[in-house]
Amino acid sequence: MAYDKFNILTSSAVPLPIENVDTDQIIPARFLKATERKGFGDNLFRDWRYNSDDTPKEHFVLNNPIYSGKILVGGKNFGSGSSREHAAWAVYDYGFRCVVSSFFADIFRNNCLNVGVLPVQVSPEFLDNIFKAIEADPNTQLEINLPEQKITILATGESESFDINGYKKQNMLNGFDDIDYLLNIKGGIQKFAESTPL
Repeated sequence: MAYDKFNILTSSAVPLPIENVDTDQIIPARFLKATERKGFGDNLFRDWRYNSDDTPKEHFVLNNPIYSGKILVGGKNFGSGSSREHAAWAVYDYGFRCVVSSFFADIFRNNCLNVGVLPVQVSPEFLDNIFKAIEADPNTQLEINLPEQKITILATGESESFDINGYKKQNMLNGFDDIDYLLNIKGGIQKFAESTPL
């Protein structure tokens, strides 16, 4: 299995109300040397998290102990810039299983879906409500219901539906990447090949 199955996630969230966060900010280019998915979480938002002497920047949200959870809430146009899949790897490796924004760059969205991070796109108004809820209470819980394609702010009961490609949804529910999906239907592929004349 490529990653944990995603069904219903209930968690507090880390707010990052910054627009146009690009992939170089998510994972700087100098950390792209590795080819395995492990270890990238240590350098997620590296230049925003740490000073040049590797001491944590106190003002950055990931260094603030009052915020935690498996959901990252970003501003509009999250994941823009280069197509590096390492950005999605870093988000996953840090421990986030969902990123919420009012707009995602298409390549980043697909890269997330390929590694088990659910990108949930909401309206600007609903995103603003999430930020306000977290500001009022850092322990605010969000519920991400993938089967019903719904996100809910549990404290207020406000909810909104989100879209996801059907194939990617099934893969997320099963914890499959594209290779796992093909292996899962290997028997059907073999039967089709055997019954199809050359």
